[in-house]
Amino acid sequence: MLGDDLDQQALRARIAELRLMHRSLDDEVKALSVNGVADQLKLARLKKEKLRLKDEIAILEDQLTPDIIA
Repeated sequence: MLGDDLDQQALRARIAELRLMHRSLDDEVKALSVNGVADQLKLARLKKEKLRLKDEIAILEDQLTPDIIA
């Protein structure tokens, strides 16, 4: 049981870290959009990275949710 608690704490910490990274990328995307920067390639890369982080967060959150047998 103690190992499970440590695993869940590690997962929660990783999720918090990924959310912070996602928020940072979101701010960067907004700044580029507001400033009218024409670097569409950079903007596309940032958006793709945001989606990757969102997917990773979802996977980790699923690991925190216990399986319920219906």
